[in-house]
Amino acid sequence: MTQLDTHGMLRGAGLRVTEPRRAVLEALAGLPHASADAVHARVSQTLPDVSLQTVYNVLHDLTGRGLARSIEPGDHPARYELRVGDNHHHLVCTHCGAIADVDCVVGHAPCLTPDDDHGFAVAEAEVMFWGLCGDCKHAVAVPSPASVHL
Repeated sequence: MTQLDTHGMLRGAGLRVTEPRRAVLEALAGLPHASADAVHARVSQTLPDVSLQTVYNVLHDLTGRGLARSIEPGDHPARYELRVGDNHHHLVCTHCGAIADVDCVVGHAPCLTPDDDHGFAVAEAEVMFWGLCGDCKHAVAVPSPASVHL
């Protein structure tokens, strides 16, 4: 894994370089699609006095400056990732909540075109695919469509 230039990333985004910001960036580099709680747990390993609120504040700063992206998969807590600016999409497991990246489905960003843009200049589309991940589809008994009675 290449070394993350946290100083350069933060300065390039106009943010002051602080240990919590550096630690959150490092955590996100190792934990794509992490919740704030997961980021806090990772950051606490090196900075034990950092509060969950500080982690939320840093995540807000990073997403606000385009260094991180927040995705909100339905009723699950927000997840954060460093993969920004490429309009990729996500697969979400309905059983365990695992998330995987999906590159642009077809064509160039925004990957989808609305049938009526209502005058908007569409720049990005978010697509969330839902289903069972490989592990869960083998562990969870899924009724076949023929066995479902409505």
